[in-house]
Amino acid sequence: MNRNHILVFLIFSILLNACSSSKKIGSSVVEKQVLEIIHKVNSYWQSNHPPQQWAFWDIAAYHTGNMEAYFLTKNENYRNYSTAWAEHNEWKGARSANKAEWRYSYGEKDEYVLFGDWQICFQTYIDLYKLEKDEKKIARTKEVMEYQMSTAQNDYWWWADGLYMVMPVMTKLYSITGNRQYLDKLHEYLSYANSIMYDSTSGLYFRDAKYVFPKHKTSSGKKDFWARGDGWVFAGFAKVLKDLPSNDPHREAYIRIYKKMALAIKDCQQPEGYWTRSLLDPEHAPGPETSGTAFFTYGFLWGINNGYLDATTYAPVVTKSWNYLTQTALQSDGRVGYVQPIGERAIPGQIVDKNSTAGFGVGAFLLAACEQYRYLNR
Repeated sequence: MNRNHILVFLIFSILLNACSSSKKIGSSVVEKQVLEIIHKVNSYWQSNHPPQQWAFWDIAAYHTGNMEAYFLTKNENYRNYSTAWAEHNEWKGARSANKAEWRYSYGEKDEYVLFGDWQICFQTYIDLYKLEKDEKKIARTKEVMEYQMSTAQNDYWWWADGLYMVMPVMTKLYSITGNRQYLDKLHEYLSYANSIMYDSTSGLYFRDAKYVFPKHKTSSGKKDFWARGDGWVFAGFAKVLKDLPSNDPHREAYIRIYKKMALAIKDCQQPEGYWTRSLLDPEHAPGPETSGTAFFTYGFLWGINNGYLDATTYAPVVTKSWNYLTQTALQSDGRVGYVQPIGERAIPGQIVDKNSTAGFGVGAFLLAACEQYRYLNR
């Protein structure tokens, strides 16, 4: 190699290293911005909402996102906030001690112990237990779920939301107890849910049996798949796959449902990056909605980050949805807007705007933001 060749080689090496360093610096800047967004959103929520609130689903769903933010950032304020909430609720969901009156139809009173909306809190209790083992944190969780598994019923998950609320409870409890029954009952209960809500043709879930086509239709006669409902399910499968043993006999079946959902959800994203409240009929309830969009973004990013979804196919999807979440949904003060209020369907004419916010939407946003950070940091 002559002197000129050596000189060219050195210059090329210097430029290559400079480009590589520039890329790393650029990535670091973007990662830092994501962390700043997480802190901005979570600080706004926590400063405006004391932790002393009930353990029902709307608040408990926020805590699933808050704990994910803690695991990513190790910000002790986040952990302390969820701990204060758990202690306020005495590490319980619904509080009835009389098993003879325990129910699992819809209900907000203390006898609805077996209703999944009162069981999502167990996810956070288990997460806190894993950080600092104290049996009191999960005693009620195990009591409730072991009782439920001892019954002959398998129809506990009769609405789509329940799959997010309770499927991860089952895999989390298996991870700390090794009790195979949690995974067996997960499959049994999910099989029932699929029999009444899952539309294998589209790969999506109706919210519950009331909304199955053609009994229920959108205003233009189409199948009505509620965005947040399918968001609960899609995110729930991601959480299950995260904790499910690699040798579980039903794992491949869960992956197939998850991947089919991913493809169906991708295909109905709006050009602006969000998903409308009725997935296949944007005109039924037009305009952006954040909770469904955030759960979808989390589900896609988790799949990419863990090798279940192809980045070439799905990265453009999350690029658009992340832009929506941070440039439209996120307000300057840290409030997460455009969250459809509590409900169970897409409602034509319902107002959803920048002032529409709720804890479950913030929780979903935090889940998506944490996976976005991990995606950038791969």
